[in-house]
Amino acid sequence: MFVCGNQACGASWQPDEVQIRDEGQGLIFRCPQCGARNHVVARTARDGSTSYRQVPASAAPQAAAKRPAGARPKAPGKGPGQGRAKSASR
Repeated sequence: MFVCGNQACGASWQPDEVQIRDEGQGLIFRCPQCGARNHVVARTARDGSTSYRQVPASAAPQAAAKRPAGARPKAPGKGPGQGRAKSASR
């Protein structure tokens, strides 16, 4: 049984009532009632079946960042207000 982690919701759901998927931050299910993200971890049994267990967001494994092969991280750019000064209009 899964329980929505949203304090205002707190609804309980059976595993067959939720969709578990990876939205880029590890495995989660969205509460069907309020839409809150709730983290889960997958366990694969010896017979090949997969079961899911709900975990707090802080304990959930994070998905690896997907970057094309050979791509480098972006260089830090100039923030707002650090570019060329605008000329005063007359």
